[in-house]
Amino acid sequence: MYFIGIDLGTSSVKVVLADRSGGMIGEAGRDYRISQPAGGWKEIWPEIWWEAVESALTELLEHMDASQVEGIGITGQMHTVVMLDQDGKAIRPALMWNDTRTKELVPEMKEKIGRTEVSYINKFISTGSPAANLLWFKENEPELFSRLAHFLIGPDYLVYRFTGVYGTDYCEASTSSLYDLIKREWSPAMRKITGLPESVYPEVRGSAEDAGIILPEIASHFHLNPNAVVITGTGDNPAAAIPTGCLGRGYPVFSMGTSGVLMYPKETPDFDAKGKNILFSFDGKTFHTIVQGVIQSCGSGYSWWNRDILCQDFREADKEIDLNKAGESELLFYPHLVGDKNIYADPELKGAFLGLSTDTGRAEMTQAVMEGIAFGLKQLMEEMQVKTEDMEELKVIGGGSRSRVWMQILADVLNFPVEQMEGNVGAGYGMALLAAYRCGAIPALEGIAKRSVSVKERFWPRAYHAELYRKKYRQYLRIYGAMKTIFTENSV
Repeated sequence: MYFIGIDLGTSSVKVVLADRSGGMIGEAGRDYRISQPAGGWKEIWPEIWWEAVESALTELLEHMDASQVEGIGITGQMHTVVMLDQDGKAIRPALMWNDTRTKELVPEMKEKIGRTEVSYINKFISTGSPAANLLWFKENEPELFSRLAHFLIGPDYLVYRFTGVYGTDYCEASTSSLYDLIKREWSPAMRKITGLPESVYPEVRGSAEDAGIILPEIASHFHLNPNAVVITGTGDNPAAAIPTGCLGRGYPVFSMGTSGVLMYPKETPDFDAKGKNILFSFDGKTFHTIVQGVIQSCGSGYSWWNRDILCQDFREADKEIDLNKAGESELLFYPHLVGDKNIYADPELKGAFLGLSTDTGRAEMTQAVMEGIAFGLKQLMEEMQVKTEDMEELKVIGGGSRSRVWMQILADVLNFPVEQMEGNVGAGYGMALLAAYRCGAIPALEGIAKRSVSVKERFWPRAYHAELYRKKYRQYLRIYGAMKTIFTENSV
């Protein structure tokens, strides 16, 4: 008995195969490129995703008995919106989660939303939100919009290709800025603002509920079990958090991927603090709330510095940094290379190095990049009103978490224990395990975390360095005002 997990990322798709015991026995992936036809525009034809999935899945199953696959779980980039006609064909390229073409449209939307019963949506609507991108589509491409029969979020499109079913889960719905989290329904007020017909909305289900049985032609193509179940799935950040126990046990998690995403479970939605409230349900009956905040540039900023500027493997960076001197440098790095969504809701925000001199070296600058992202996380936690006194530690996952140096810097900056997770904590693996749970191979949700991950290493804050970073953080907080003064047009 096998289970497939598919993770539709921004620049690549990853597919994994797990057995009934939860062990990962295979993985494959394919890269692709998004199109950027204008400044801030980011889009991709959904068929490119499907071709990548076909190729990766063929490789994954090449030496396996594919007929033993019982379940498939699909996850991926949240917010990216796909527009389909009545035949299920893409009308235009999907508008990506990090597309900023709506930066002038969002303030107008917020003014209208503020006068409705779902005014709390203003807390999290931003460029890249499906609501904003669909309104842009309606206003700027009316002929194409007239053909719109269905919209889906990125990974939902793959579910549709596997099953022929149009649907989404509570996570994707609640983060679309089109959904009423309180009433748990698509918001009529947002439908009026965006001008979307009611018929184009997908049905909302629990993440572990069945989306449908795999289509016969798809089963035949991959030699899969024709009765294999495809579950509804969910967004990539909750999917990655499932194996850590964030949802099953209530742990806060920081995912250091392309963006840095903080997920903090709460009993009910909290619209007073900054951060996006995500409604989540495994079964469509019991609901959880995850408050999610993001640093737009995390792993992408670190990769930019190491790969594009230094032309080095980022895994070599740890060797250059002396942790005994952490916090002693005056150099500061401002990490908001691609704008900010949660702290300032400022898509025009830029990054910066401050305090450079002729004595500054590459190791010091690399360390400053790590520190700047850690400061960004600290500020994000404060803005989200995360009460660290009620927590035992922060669990960290994602590519950036592999750096022991970065983990220690995080612990020192936050003055709080940080746990580097060991094991398979990727979103695709989380979906494979959720499919295994749906099919009965894992009897309880709590068993998912027990089977998949453990703590690799715990990092404790060091008093001397924590005090240095406390002072340095006060300087960091003054950067935003300076940046706005410098870069705002007509500022004196």
